[in-house]
Amino acid sequence: MAGVTDMVFRSLCKELGADVMVTEFVSSEGILQRDDRTRHYTEFDEPQRPLGVQLFGADGVRMGEAARKIIDWKQPDFIDINFGCPVNKVVAKNGGSSLLKNCPVLAEVARGVVEGVSSTGVPVTAKMRTGWDAQSINAVEVAHILEDCGIQAIAVHGRTRAQGYSGVADWEVIAQVAEAVKIPVIGNGDVACGADVEVRRAQTPVNGIMIGRAAMTNPWVFQEARHFLEHGVQPPPASIEDRFTFMRRHCQMSIARSTRGEFEVMRAMRSRLMHYTKSIPGGKHLRNSFAHITSVMELDDIAAQHLAARDFRAEQV
Repeated sequence: MAGVTDMVFRSLCKELGADVMVTEFVSSEGILQRDDRTRHYTEFDEPQRPLGVQLFGADGVRMGEAARKIIDWKQPDFIDINFGCPVNKVVAKNGGSSLLKNCPVLAEVARGVVEGVSSTGVPVTAKMRTGWDAQSINAVEVAHILEDCGIQAIAVHGRTRAQGYSGVADWEVIAQVAEAVKIPVIGNGDVACGADVEVRRAQTPVNGIMIGRAAMTNPWVFQEARHFLEHGVQPPPASIEDRFTFMRRHCQMSIARSTRGEFEVMRAMRSRLMHYTKSIPGGKHLRNSFAHITSVMELDDIAAQHLAARDFRAEQV
């Protein structure tokens, strides 16, 4: 979720019902060496609590130093260690999911961060995958190591590093992890609606559910999940009008927070806007339009044209 779960998006997800959130992951070496460029990844405001700052790296002592630095800055509710990222440039630096195939270093990292922040009282959690590949699924072993190192909760994404985001998340392995350790386990993978949350809670002994990529296209998923858990039915999806209103607000908030200017922010927002169209009738046409968008005014024009065309089609039926 790097490049997605920035401060603005987290604020919007919190409004829509997200309980606990984690920042974009940040390099521990970046924090120690160039905090002027990386510090903004750790920023959050009080309404977003409870919130954790997520770190990645392969040197436990230095990661502990980076975690203490972050705690001095912002006092997050917890520090989260990323043992799950499958991206090549992270794995190549022995970070993220690469440590799943090097358990001694993984243990050093976990222990180093826990010991590094022990005096602060801030708990440390971890995010992991089921293993490096299908031949080395070791999530239960890794979970025991993390528990022994003092990690206080574990989130498990039900895929191996080799899978990336393909295939189907293996919730049986997630269940095995939850049964194997005494600390809380949060399940993650292929949770896209309230019904998915209910099913996974009923079928596995997890203590919580983590939603990631589904929020990129449907941030209302948190609201929908709460509604389903309370009433047992899936609420109606957000209307097209609500989606356009949300897109506009996301853009405006991002522009207000940035120093880069509207043009640059809207260029960066193109992929985000495209994600929001994936459940809208005529979404392909909208994505073609958003691929070149440069201003909020253009967004307003695209929305007005799309809604007018929809209403015209409805009148012809």
